[in-house]
Amino acid sequence: MNDTLNLRQQMSTKNIILFALLLFIPVSVAAHFLEWGELTVFITAGLAILPLAAWMGTATEEIAVVVGPSLGGLLNATFGNATELIIALVALNAGLIDVVKASITGSIISNLLLVMGFSMLLGGLRYKEQTFQPIVARVNAASMNLAVIAILMPTAMNYTSQGINQQTLQNLSIAVAVVLILVYALTLLFSMKTHSYLYDVGVAEAEAEAEEISHGKPNMVLWVGVLLVCTLLVAIESEMLVDSLEVATSELGLTALFTGVILVPIVGNAAEHATAVTVAMKDKMDLSLSVAVGSSMQIALFVAPVLVIAGRVLGQPMDLDFKPFELVAVVVSVLIANSISSDGKSNWLEGTLLLAAYTVLGFAFYFHPVMEGMG
Repeated sequence: MNDTLNLRQQMSTKNIILFALLLFIPVSVAAHFLEWGELTVFITAGLAILPLAAWMGTATEEIAVVVGPSLGGLLNATFGNATELIIALVALNAGLIDVVKASITGSIISNLLLVMGFSMLLGGLRYKEQTFQPIVARVNAASMNLAVIAILMPTAMNYTSQGINQQTLQNLSIAVAVVLILVYALTLLFSMKTHSYLYDVGVAEAEAEAEEISHGKPNMVLWVGVLLVCTLLVAIESEMLVDSLEVATSELGLTALFTGVILVPIVGNAAEHATAVTVAMKDKMDLSLSVAVGSSMQIALFVAPVLVIAGRVLGQPMDLDFKPFELVAVVVSVLIANSISSDGKSNWLEGTLLLAAYTVLGFAFYFHPVMEGMG
């Protein structure tokens, strides 16, 4: 009873904050059209995206309740990182390819280190030791290892071959992207169909959570409408965020690399970050890790390949040839996250180690000198 009461209080506080943040939508539009300065537009557009991303997540979950677990799972898997995908597509269309690559790197790092770290730390402070399915952690680890291999190959090819042309790198990246999307589809088949029993703990917890918060069947038309409106508004706000990005970051004294790796993923992912941490504090570590690691996998196996294919369609030379520095950061993140989650147990110290790794990488990106073509 107390848990339900606490949950309702947390939900109402969260909703009040989200409604308050919605005020930044008209403010950011006014800042854009009345030319209040690029920095003001950048900050207000970033704050406006936070509640929209949260409402998109809520709408997807509500629709999932109506359409059933299989289709609902697919819907969650597709729209899970919709905000980041929209921001990245807008940046790609504007020709900010290095920022797009940096945001892919940053999303993987922030989910594996920042979100998982906070979840394990705050959950571990409340409960001495938390457990989750080690086999699921191992499957996720293997998928992330594949993603690392996939982005390592084009980079390795570029640095080990003399005079390789852009077109060859793009062709390799397209081929790799198709393989990754196929693997992503197979991971969905594995988790929803052939081995769904492994994931039932997380699913049951998610359903119990939804039942505690709301009774009765959701209004399908209302939530589809919310999803469409939020998607449209995120696209508009992303356009303003990206347009003001280069000037605003230089005014803040930040490089485009730091903004792409650290700031953009936090804006696009804030709603998911909050969910993962909240459920970890309720001792639901399976669900928390499925949000954090699942989001990383989706970025690596679905969002990045889609952006490579979109680059070909939009006529932008997007490929999987990442800067060695970004690649090192991803490899380090995947290694430490895999080693910590492999035993199916977590505590506050492991969470602290992940956060420390994220902080070290954050400092490294902050002090990294501006690279060619990065604004």
